[in-house]
Parts: sequence; C-alpha cells; structure tokens
Amino acid sequence: MSFAEAARVGREALWMVLLLAGPALFVTLIVGTLVSVFQAVTQVHEMTLTFLPKLFAIALLLAVSAGWMAEIATTYGASCFGRIPTVGR
Repeated sequence: MSFAEAARVGREALWMVLLLAGPALFVTLIVGTLVSVFQAVTQVHEMTLTFLPKLFAIALLLAVSAGWMAEIATTYGASCFGRIPTVGR
C-alpha cells in the first residue's frame, strides 16, 4: 500500500465519521440552541430541560436514520476488509 492509498483510506475514514456523527451533532446543536433561547426568554434554568430534549431528539434521529447509518458503515467496513490483501504489497 503506497502513501497515496493510505492517505485515501484515512480521508475516507474521516468522511465516514462526518457522515455518521454529523447529523447527530447537528441535531444536538439545533435543539441545544433552541432550549438555550427558551431558557433565556423564560428564565427557567432547569438542568433536565437542557438534557432531555437533546436525548429525545437524538433517539428520534437514530430511530429514523439507523438503517441508512448501518448501510454506510457496513459498506465502508466491507471495503476496508477488501483492502486487507493489498496492505503488505
């Protein structure tokens, strides 16, 4: 495996991390911002008010997109295992 191929594998790994973790991080960011604005407007500072909406939003996101995420991860894993014979060359 040449340096260019190793760099390509690393780039693909980072892309998979973005594809799999990006939606969850984005949803958490949006929900957290909305809850913070709500807390600032109403002056209600309850700890569970910041945690539970994020938890429910992530659970909903994972329930909706788990099949897609599993397909992406499985495809990437299969391609990585397919490259194993070329590592020593």
